[in-house]
Amino acid sequence: MLEVGRIAKAHGLSGEVIVSLGTDVTDRLAPGSVLSTDAGPLVVRSARRHQHRWIVDFEGVADRTAADALRGTVLRAEPLVDDDALWVHELIGAEVRTTAGRSCGRVEAVEANPASDLMVLPGGVLVPVVFIVDEADLPERVVIDPPEGLLDDAG
Repeated sequence: MLEVGRIAKAHGLSGEVIVSLGTDVTDRLAPGSVLSTDAGPLVVRSARRHQHRWIVDFEGVADRTAADALRGTVLRAEPLVDDDALWVHELIGAEVRTTAGRSCGRVEAVEANPASDLMVLPGGVLVPVVFIVDEADLPERVVIDPPEGLLDDAG
């Protein structure tokens, strides 16, 4: 199961919550969608965009007290099958090599960024995913073609 979002806080008095969605696949919040949590499944009754987050109404969450109890809850879902997509869970742990064959370490995390998601490499080195030129060997390895100077400070 992949983490697709997190409940930030209650919204209003009727049991709605604010969700920070960690994916651009907004269908994860379509009515009837089932999201897994450590406390059991939550079924989406409705969802609407609110600034950069979502207001979500889950079945069985009828008031603010129940919504407050969900604060911090991690929302998970099954991975989607899309052969043309590059998924964060496939990048984590992958070895990063340049087109010249230089090893840059393994991807420790992927940070969301408005321009392009960033692969976090050892030592905090950040490499935009747009520089990936070959992902055929995922999840073992990706090849990047970074601009000159990007990796100069990398160990």
